[in-house]
Amino acid sequence: MTAIASMGMVNLDCDDPHILAAFYRQVLGWEVAHESDDYAMLSNGSVMLGFGRVKGYTPPNWPNETEPKRYHLDFYVDDYDKAEAALLALGAKKPEFQPGADRWRVLLDPAGHPFCICLKSE
Repeated sequence: MTAIASMGMVNLDCDDPHILAAFYRQVLGWEVAHESDDYAMLSNGSVMLGFGRVKGYTPPNWPNETEPKRYHLDFYVDDYDKAEAALLALGAKKPEFQPGADRWRVLLDPAGHPFCICLKSE
């Protein structure tokens, strides 16, 4: 199939772009490509992850079934326990509700966005 477009960037709304950029920089090991008062961007050289300040930002309420799910990111890890401990030390939170605990774990970034850690496929 011929692609119409290619993925260049994902942007996350938040109340403090610098906190999220610092968090995801340590998670992914990507470099800061841009920073301003209201925006920060990371890049691995081909894909970018941006963080934009939104006045009055409210985080998703995981798992609130009365609100539509916005999105989430999946990250592959080699070891659940080691990755989870490292992410919690960086400021992630672990909600009680874990719908796929044997296949993935849900964590929340410092702005409250849910993301999953999944074991790499062999």
